[in-house]
Amino acid sequence: MTDISEIFQTPNTPPTPTYTSSESKDMMGKDDFLTLLVAQLENQDPMNPEDATEFTAQLAEFSSLEQLYNLNDSMAALTEGQKQSDRIATLDLIGKEVVYADSAFNFDGQPVNIGYQLDGTAASVNMTIVDQYGSTVATIKPTELQKGNHFLEWDGLDKDGNVVPEGDYKIVLQATAAGEDSSVAISPLVQSEVTGIDFSDSTGDAILQTMAGAKITTNSIISVYQPSFTSIVNTSSDEEENTIVDEVVDEVLDEIVSDVTGTSTSQSTEESAPTDEEQIQQDTLQYYLAG
Repeated sequence: MTDISEIFQTPNTPPTPTYTSSESKDMMGKDDFLTLLVAQLENQDPMNPEDATEFTAQLAEFSSLEQLYNLNDSMAALTEGQKQSDRIATLDLIGKEVVYADSAFNFDGQPVNIGYQLDGTAASVNMTIVDQYGSTVATIKPTELQKGNHFLEWDGLDKDGNVVPEGDYKIVLQATAAGEDSSVAISPLVQSEVTGIDFSDSTGDAILQTMAGAKITTNSIISVYQPSFTSIVNTSSDEEENTIVDEVVDEVLDEIVSDVTGTSTSQSTEESAPTDEEQIQQDTLQYYLAG
């Protein structure tokens, strides 16, 4: 039989539970919340049990906490999947020409498309090409002065008309505003073909490698273009082509006639055949060729 004094005895102070958190020492996790809730139920006052309404609210909070954790995991997985999809999508840029803001480029002996971006109308623009030692190798006076992106092709010739050595070069720009009280900003641009994609960067971003020697991210791209291919022009005239075709056709017909009649097409097909059998064969051949 239970002693009534035991019922009214002050409950023992429960031991302080040890909480663990998988994220931070200053933040409770779902395991900590469940441990606290179970400890509260085990040590409730028999004469003043836990209110059912409050208990239900705590369970609802626990359920909401669990859903938030699951939602965070799902969002993290979705973000990682989208990031991976974006990385793979950059493979479509290989072989295409991209425009990006950069002053440095590599000259490999072939003409390079370089340019500049104006945020307003300029009175004059001066473009200088310097080598890796800071020496000026060429000076260009662009004529496009309105707002926007402008490009030109540098053939690699210096101020004396000589081809510069292959290597790294840099664009230096100066612009004068058209109005007296106005200013204009100018920035260098490079247009080059994407030659490869590097996924090994520590940031996880896809690094685009261009023919101009740059390594950029997709955030640096201003525009994308299809590469321009040089058309192969046939220098032979239509008359020469027709003559060659006629010669080939004549050779083929000559072989066919030789097999059928034992004669050559160099002989006139309008001449009378010496025999009725040969005449029939020639008429049949002419009908076949005409049909």
